[in-house]
Amino acid sequence: MFALATWITFAQNGDKGYRFEGNDVVFTFNKHDYKKFTNDDSSIKIKFEDLTIDNVVVAGEFNNWSKYDWTMKKINDFTYELRKHINDFKDEFSWEFKFIINNQYWAEPSVYDPNIRLAMKKGSHLSVYNLRMNTSAAFPDKKGNVRFRLRGYEDAKKIIVSGSFNRWNTHDFEMYKIKNGWELKLNIKPGEYEYRFIIDGYWIEDPSNPSKVLNEFGEFNSHINVGKYVTFLLKNYNNANRVILTGSFNDWNEDDIKMEKNENGYWSYRMPLPAGKHYYKFIIDGQWILDPDNPVKEYDSKGHINSVFMVK
Repeated sequence: MFALATWITFAQNGDKGYRFEGNDVVFTFNKHDYKKFTNDDSSIKIKFEDLTIDNVVVAGEFNNWSKYDWTMKKINDFTYELRKHINDFKDEFSWEFKFIINNQYWAEPSVYDPNIRLAMKKGSHLSVYNLRMNTSAAFPDKKGNVRFRLRGYEDAKKIIVSGSFNRWNTHDFEMYKIKNGWELKLNIKPGEYEYRFIIDGYWIEDPSNPSKVLNEFGEFNSHINVGKYVTFLLKNYNNANRVILTGSFNDWNEDDIKMEKNENGYWSYRMPLPAGKHYYKFIIDGQWILDPDNPVKEYDSKGHINSVFMVK
């Protein structure tokens, strides 16, 4: 039995103005975070103490900067919140936003906030700053689901991994030196991505990855397919002491993937799998079995019958 995750968040701690909770984006306005407000009609800035707050609205690229549509709920004398399901957002997360006080005054974040961006209009920078969502599909993690490795280049000073998973940022993901090369592990949201390495400012494709696509500069970007997250579930073995998941995805290792027993006595393990056909079995206290809840089975090249799962 399988269950696919519906939403995976990679927002980092400390992003002011919002947070993720499951399938919801929770916008949060705290009046102590802002010292100045800009009048939408006159562009005159006023101080916080000169303004009485009657209501707060979230306005951004996701709702066409409406000053009225997304009204926040007052939590206490200092805080307002608005909870929105991810289905309320029509496009991929790439947005800037502001809080509007009394449908007229734009709260101005401090230029020292980590998640601000200088606002632009028709290609020109404005004199105000917007908050922005941290929407990278990836973040560094020692237990990440994707490992980037580049052999050689021992004399390089800095090597960066840059790709469509972080909007081709040239600073975020710096690799660390290992024996005979460089490495970085990232936790990446499932999907297909292109990437390159930047070696002391010089861009190259991944020489160890044969999958690549032609880019707009007549060169090649390396390509990866980060699979969907799948939950393997085994029922009716609540008295087992140890259950191992093994399959073609881990070269049939008999110790690598230890399943966990939940409060209902079910054994489960959640992992990303790339697109394609995957063979697997369970090892229950040393005994190999097929998945009793999966009717799809096939012989492999060695004549063994295995359970089958397709990732599309």
